[in-house]
Amino acid sequence: MIVDCAIYRDGERTETPQDFSDALAEARARGDSFLWIGLYEPTEREFDLVTDEFGLHPLAVEDALTAHQRPKLEVYDDSLFVVLKPVTYEPKSDTVTSGELMIFIGDSFVVTVRHGTPSPLGDIRRHLEEQHEMLKHGPTGVLYSISDAIVDHYLEVATELQTDLEELETEVFSPSGGGSRHTASRIYTFKRQILEFRRATAPLSLPMTKLAGVGPYGSGVTVPFVRTEARPFFRDVNDHLTRVNESVEGLDRLVSDVLNAHLAQMSVRQNDDMRKISAWAAMAAVPTLIAGIYGMNFDHMPELHWLWAYPAVIMLMVLLELSLYRTFKRRGWM
Repeated sequence: MIVDCAIYRDGERTETPQDFSDALAEARARGDSFLWIGLYEPTEREFDLVTDEFGLHPLAVEDALTAHQRPKLEVYDDSLFVVLKPVTYEPKSDTVTSGELMIFIGDSFVVTVRHGTPSPLGDIRRHLEEQHEMLKHGPTGVLYSISDAIVDHYLEVATELQTDLEELETEVFSPSGGGSRHTASRIYTFKRQILEFRRATAPLSLPMTKLAGVGPYGSGVTVPFVRTEARPFFRDVNDHLTRVNESVEGLDRLVSDVLNAHLAQMSVRQNDDMRKISAWAAMAAVPTLIAGIYGMNFDHMPELHWLWAYPAVIMLMVLLELSLYRTFKRRGWM
């Protein structure tokens, strides 16, 4: 479905066109205007109308309809195709949710297609219309504003993940919490959320370096339909993205270390439990051995008919038990 559609002239929203073809022709004729169409999970039939009017490449159209794409940047003859993945994080459920945002940029037009719930696109459009200086830069300004908002939100999500990881570390290394049988499950679930976050941030590095004109894949490369003077702005976005990716790598390593520490703690606790069980078993074996010997019903046994034989044997058992208890206690087995 078409969520919003408007013509922007000199940074100002002017009208909602009835016919895409006439609106695009007018925007191209004036030179200071562009058409921005926003769609949400369009059907193939709905998207055919836009495809025919703007001459979008069929491979890019297929990606936009199918979704489940990695962040990327692809250049076609008549348009530039960019895929971004906005994310949200729910601290209560420790869940990272990602959506998809496809952007087609061409000569005097922008087409945005979004899939999934998390998307800042509506807020970005309203912000641009209120602070319309960026809209004066046309489709390039729209692409920068969307990229900047999504990457800045990545930083917020990374900070929230760091906070939750610190809480998880405190739980693992606490005297009582680390032994919970649900702790390992929580750590593994948290690691899965970091992996989901990485799927959104890591592949975006290459497109951003191309737009920023830096690195081995971006230096000296001109991206069609994107103004060259916008490169410093995209370099700022790329710097923020680099910080996010470094943070994600650090989070992933820390979670792995926390999981290993938890497993080591569980192993130590199991060893302690086994030592305690072994100590009690050894203490139980001594009286069992003595009682077993005197229960074999032989006629000729030492002290069998002695008057004080029974209390002497009981006293011997008590002394041996106390001796074993002190020995195990001193060694930390009990």
